[in-house]
Amino acid sequence: MVVAMVAASMASGLRTKAMAELCCYLTVALCAFLVPSFAKLTTIEHPVKPNRSLSFLVVGDWGRKGFYNQSEVAFQMGRIGEKLKIDFVISTGDNFYDNGLTSVYDPAFRDSFTNIYTAKSLQKPWYSVLGNHDYRGNVEAQLNPILRSVDKRWICMRSFVLKTELVDIFFVDTTPFVDKYFTDPEDHTYDWKGVEPRKNYLSSLIKDLKAEMRNSTALWKFAVGHHAIKSLGHHGDTAQLIKFLLPVLKDNNVDVYMNGHDHCLEHITSMNGAMQYLTSGGGSKAWRGDLKPDDDVNHSVKFLYDGQGFMSVEMNENEAMILFYDVEGLILHQWKISKQLRSAV
Repeated sequence: MVVAMVAASMASGLRTKAMAELCCYLTVALCAFLVPSFAKLTTIEHPVKPNRSLSFLVVGDWGRKGFYNQSEVAFQMGRIGEKLKIDFVISTGDNFYDNGLTSVYDPAFRDSFTNIYTAKSLQKPWYSVLGNHDYRGNVEAQLNPILRSVDKRWICMRSFVLKTELVDIFFVDTTPFVDKYFTDPEDHTYDWKGVEPRKNYLSSLIKDLKAEMRNSTALWKFAVGHHAIKSLGHHGDTAQLIKFLLPVLKDNNVDVYMNGHDHCLEHITSMNGAMQYLTSGGGSKAWRGDLKPDDDVNHSVKFLYDGQGFMSVEMNENEAMILFYDVEGLILHQWKISKQLRSAV
């Protein structure tokens, strides 16, 4: 009722088409803000190709207005995207450095996204999660549907499910899981509106993830989060995700977990299960040079590159081909995952 009255009041004074469209976007945005953050996960459907295949790119930790080789990585993404005829792009978070967006009018949105990823092949939906740097800004600005009037590709939510005929991809808001952002934020200020009380938020999220994954009938199940579960990069493993998220993924036979956060490219496989851990956080600034030792006997490191780049996935009912590329578009690593078709029974 209140939303309708506000929208009607604004509309009565409008005299141009542009202002009318703005009113529509404001009404949608206001409605979004009034929905409780602990609501059921949003589901988005995306079609597969006519031959029942799917291809997409994965990139993270990129938003630096073209600097630190962001533009160079973007160029190669455009080239590979055209070659693979990609259906969409996944962003693993830390979309805008250093401190997210200040508002829906922040020029960083255009400077770091719209004006950088200009290739024709990249004019597809960008399904994005938030990273810890995004939480240092105005979180609701990044989530606001008004940004889609600036660039229609932008689809960013805290947690949601992308459903296709081949794979269900579960996007998880991992930043609120990490204790240190609450107990020792250093000099940073985090925007926890919509998250606090934290315990309730995380409990609801885990409950919804369990329900969505349990009800999924997809041949493949992927998950996406900003923080790594397993990594030898600068940040390393995320203890809270190992404790709370990983059991959910294992119990529901998730095939792949994809993340950013560590500014590198990485592939780790489980020795006592089928899950693949893929890090694609080389969208811009990288080369930290402080990799951790490989001493986990329960996991095998198949590939680790402390540099810039991105990842591609091509998949059908039977297999998924994963490739990692560097800033020059050279293939650094590739891995094929085979999937036994599930019984119709």
